Amino acid sequence: QVQLVESGGGLVQPGGSLRLSCAASGSIFSMNAMGWYRRAPGKQRELVAIITRGGSTDYADSVKGRFTISRDNAKNTVDLQMNSLNPEDTAVYYCNYVPVGARSWGQGTQVTVSS
Repeated sequence: QVQLVESGGGLVQPGGSLRLSCAASGSIFSMNAMGWYRRAPGKQRELVAIITRGGSTDYADSVKGRFTISRDNAKNTVDLQMNSLNPEDTAVYYCNYVPVGARSWGQGTQVTVSS
């Protein structure tokens, strides 16, 4: 069973930056697209960044130009560099495969943007 462990969240002031990291177990990592998702208070979980197995990326409009997703297939990790954070980015962030299918979710990492 694939396990996903997210880290790197925290409290940051508006305009600040954070880098999230996700470690995935399992040999299928390099064969699949990966994504970073987030769930803001009172909202549905949304996909904010995706990276294909070949390294192509795409982003939700709300984070385009501010967030950068990357992956290291040798280490089974996928990172999310977040710049110019604003309070609307406050959420629990998760990584998972794209599509998720029947896979379970990790615990996520809390990102809070506040002055």
